[in-house]
Amino acid sequence: MFKILVVDDDKNIRFFIKEALELNHYDVYTAKNGTEAIEMLGEHHIDLVIVDIMMPKMDGYEFTKQVRLANSELPILMMSAKHLSDDRKKGFLMGIDDYMSKPIDLEELLLHVKALLRRYNLESERKLSFGNITLNYDSYEVSRFDEVVELPQKEFLLLYKLLSNPDKIFTRIQLMDEIWGYDCETSWETLTVHINRLRKKFDNWQEFEIVAVRGLGYKVIKK
Repeated sequence: MFKILVVDDDKNIRFFIKEALELNHYDVYTAKNGTEAIEMLGEHHIDLVIVDIMMPKMDGYEFTKQVRLANSELPILMMSAKHLSDDRKKGFLMGIDDYMSKPIDLEELLLHVKALLRRYNLESERKLSFGNITLNYDSYEVSRFDEVVELPQKEFLLLYKLLSNPDKIFTRIQLMDEIWGYDCETSWETLTVHINRLRKKFDNWQEFEIVAVRGLGYKVIKK
């Protein structure tokens, strides 16, 4: 299920868009401003962002700028009550992928979402490429040349999260919440066991290394 982040300071708009997306089988997160959205990107794997322009703390323009500065190719659909072409131009200059004017037509919004996911090869192929390595989200397989490793679900999701954000430190709490869920009573030892299993399975792969950051958590380093 694709994960979409809806960012808008209007709680009613967040609710209606979330409802429409969930009815069409998307997993939806919400944030009320860009600052909160940036934090959520660090906690969850997100496939696409729908963001408003005018918001407190961090507006849609600054949010897009921060995402692109992190070298992320995350698809961004901007929406706004502003109808001037200069506003759209500014959004595209900042790095958005698509633009819609408010009030939002939900049926049209769904078409934009599908088009963006298809454009980024997410609709038909949920894959992450990392040098010579490919992670297939649907089969939980990690391949390199002719070598294919099939992982248990939790191990795959953990590796996918780390490889999606090389050099980014994830705390143990972030990883536990993302992979096992907020309400899970699994202990940190379980995370350690899964990390050790991944290290053992990919010990002879020279492209990356899973590193423990003392007192914080883990990150992946490209080699």
